[in-house]
Formats: sequence, C-alpha cells, structure tokens
Amino acid sequence: MMAGQRVSRRRVLGGAVCGAAVAGGVPAAGAAPPHSGAPTPEFPRRVALQLSAADATTVNNLLFNVVNVQKRYGLDNVKVAVVAYAEGVRALYRDSAPVPERIESLLQYGVEFIACGSTLEAQKRVPGDLIAGITVVPSAIPELIERQLDGWVVLHP
Repeated sequence: MMAGQRVSRRRVLGGAVCGAAVAGGVPAAGAAPPHSGAPTPEFPRRVALQLSAADATTVNNLLFNVVNVQKRYGLDNVKVAVVAYAEGVRALYRDSAPVPERIESLLQYGVEFIACGSTLEAQKRVPGDLIAGITVVPSAIPELIERQLDGWVVLHP
C-alpha cells in the first residue's frame, strides 16, 4: 500500500473472513477426520450442546433436543455432551437443578454433562454440589473450542 492510501474496513474484514474460512477447512493436528457417511458405533456423530441458562423452560428444551438427537441417530451412533457455563451451571447443582431426575436419567443413557470450573469458583461452589456423575473442566469455552477442533458439532440451542 502506498503512503496516504486508505484501506476500506470491508476490504480488511473481507480478507480476514476469507482467511478464516480457508483455515477452518483444515483439520487440526490430531483431530478426527470428518466422517460424512452414516453414523456407526465406530464413527458416531458427536454433538456438544451449550447450556448457559438455568430456567426450567430452557433446560427442558435442551434436554428434549438431547433425546431427539439420540432418537434420530440411535444411542450407539451418537455421543452427546452438555457443556454448562455461567447461569447454566445452576441447572446442574443438586439443590437448584429444575429437573434433576431428567439429568440423572440422561447420564444413564450415556449423555455427558460437563460443568465449567471457572463458574463454580465464581459462584463459590464446589464439584460436590453438582448432581453425581457430572464432570468439571477448568473452563467451558476452551472445552467447546477443543471439542469443535476434534470434530464435534457445537450447538447453542
């Protein structure tokens, strides 16, 4: 670029978006290769659902989505993880979960529930406050990033 020449914001952002799109098409080192065929136990669909609210309606809707995904693909052909952060972690506490029995049931059907450790700390809670069987990770957003890089579909229903 020559001195005094202006560069439009659209041109700069357009280049960044194009670069991101190209980079997005390259699998991360160690990531599972994409599998576009029918899901099987060896190559199941992998879906991570974000939970960032704790009201009963939101939690129930998300859990209905989990069940619908399992029905569509079959229990052996899909792995589902619910990753809770911010207010969503409150939906996983034994003393405040709006539907603890549904969470406990889905745990029995192989659904992975994950709570954000940073949120636990901010809410002055401990892992023992969670429904039994829930995993704690240091931070939910990096967990979602890493899962996406490993080929998981990440959704925020």
